[in-house]
Amino acid sequence: MKVHIAIQEDPLERAAAQAWLHDQGLSGAIVQFSGHVRDEKGRVEALHLEHYPGMTERLLGTIVEHSAARWHLNGAWVVHRVGTMTQGDEIVQVAVSAEHRQAAFDACAYIMDVLKTRAPFWKKELIDGQWHWVEARESDVLAAAAWLAETQGHEPR
Repeated sequence: MKVHIAIQEDPLERAAAQAWLHDQGLSGAIVQFSGHVRDEKGRVEALHLEHYPGMTERLLGTIVEHSAARWHLNGAWVVHRVGTMTQGDEIVQVAVSAEHRQAAFDACAYIMDVLKTRAPFWKKELIDGQWHWVEARESDVLAAAAWLAETQGHEPR
């Protein structure tokens, strides 16, 4: 299985994951998720993300390894931005290739849900000229917990 994991400040390239995962017919499906800075009803002026270099990449690699073992992936692409971004900017890309579509859908959802709550990223939003740290949403915590419960305690750390 081929894996690409990166943390970067530069804007993400939309077609890069698809091109990188293309494998001449080995995979029947490529599923890609792209996360963007939300408007949040006009409140959020900017978003700033920080990470723990080295540790973040290692944990993302562990998350990908767990998904690859469970869903027999052919490839995985995880690229996350750090730094300051504005509304509409792309924050994260998660893409996977697998023999069958359901495996690709599930693996992509798993990686994204677990990444949101386990990877060492710290997020703050600029609202009314003031920066505010943001905690994980309860819905994200519940989604990751559901996937991890299915792995019977073998969760990424």
